[in-house]
Amino acid sequence: MNRIQSIAVVAASLSIAVSSAFIAPAAHARSERSEEIRKQLREGRAHLPEQMIVQFKAGTTEAQQAQVLARLSGKRLDALLRADRRADRKGDLVMAGLPRGKAMADAMTELEADGLVEFVEPNWVYTRQQVVQNPNDPRGAELWGMLAETTSPANPYGSGALAAWNAGQLCNSAVHVGVIDEGLMVNHTDLRSNIWVNAREIASNRLDDDRNGYINDINGWDFAGRNNSVYDGVSDDHGTHVAGTIAASANNATGVYGVCPNAKLISAKFLGLLGGTTANAVLALDYITNLKRTHNLRIVATNNSWGGGGFSQSLYDAISRANAANILFIAAAGNSNINMDVTPQYPASYNLPNVIAVAAIDSAGNRASFSNYGATRAHIAAPGVNILSTVPGSRNSVAYASYNGTSMATPHVAGAAALYASLNPCATAAQIKEAILRHAIPTAQLTGLVNGSLRLNVASFKPELTCP
Repeated sequence: MNRIQSIAVVAASLSIAVSSAFIAPAAHARSERSEEIRKQLREGRAHLPEQMIVQFKAGTTEAQQAQVLARLSGKRLDALLRADRRADRKGDLVMAGLPRGKAMADAMTELEADGLVEFVEPNWVYTRQQVVQNPNDPRGAELWGMLAETTSPANPYGSGALAAWNAGQLCNSAVHVGVIDEGLMVNHTDLRSNIWVNAREIASNRLDDDRNGYINDINGWDFAGRNNSVYDGVSDDHGTHVAGTIAASANNATGVYGVCPNAKLISAKFLGLLGGTTANAVLALDYITNLKRTHNLRIVATNNSWGGGGFSQSLYDAISRANAANILFIAAAGNSNINMDVTPQYPASYNLPNVIAVAAIDSAGNRASFSNYGATRAHIAAPGVNILSTVPGSRNSVAYASYNGTSMATPHVAGAAALYASLNPCATAAQIKEAILRHAIPTAQLTGLVNGSLRLNVASFKPELTCP
């Protein structure tokens, strides 16, 4: 647990305010954004010192890109998004390498002055949004986050998932959720029946059968390791824990159950032992978005239990592309006890219609002491203290553990999105988000801390939209 505690300390240190003008594409807004990024660099937000992300203008060739980067002794490392694969007609989004010792701010100044460059930014480092503690009783309140006032056992501050189950409001296995996180233990007894299997790939034939750029992506892809192995051992406990809260199997006489216990889980692993980067986060999100477009999957949301770094236009744009594909981006508010209205935290603070920023509450309905908050920027609160879920055990055995964090609150909301989409198969991302907030319960303890003082409640979910 020491490694995880150190990651949480790093995540807690990464905070700075960002102007709302960032969302405008005008040149003046880009200049303000550039100055704010420099401020974030001075404040010490974590980034890879020898990498940066460059958005080239449309029509710029690879040779021209190489010339631009060569002027500061840099080089083109990878195309995060090629112009010929973009629907927005923008140019290549490129990860560039910098020479050792080159100051990031200086490199930004040189590249921003070039007429072939639209914007440039650091490759920020993200960490998972989990607070690791050792409760007196290691199994905590035994899935209190799934309970409701009317269930037995009861907890009025749970999500109400058990009440929905008892009312026959069940999930549909056609609904998918992307887990952008660490990897998932795909053979965990409580998860394996709900792990997505890519029907368009032939396992182990070393061919990209579905032609999406990833060879044998059977259950997803590891963007940190650049391979198809979405589970690499016990270090993937955070992603596995998140997955269980979303969609651990129910009624199987084993372990726990998730908010939407039939939904399919797609792994887009980008967090490794040292965290993850902007570049890999963009790749992971675009991977999920493109799967929906090319595989005709009902992907309704991605779960994003991570944060850190500064504002990123490339990540903002990727979330916007997900929005255009009707995919919600459900994000952990963060664990730094920070007012997000004063000091935005990313990615939860991106002002986009598909983002839902999730704060954490305890079993008494109080904001968790670690949880970020914001009367405007925190959209909803959900159970995030002593949350029992699936994890890999020693020697890859099946295990369960209780964790704390906005990381644990977020998958309750992602599961809620999947549940509502199951009951209302024609619902758009906007309609799902509206329903989650409309069915949420105003709670006095959250006044001034969460928009509308709302906490998650799926107990009243039902079919309510008529499909054409």
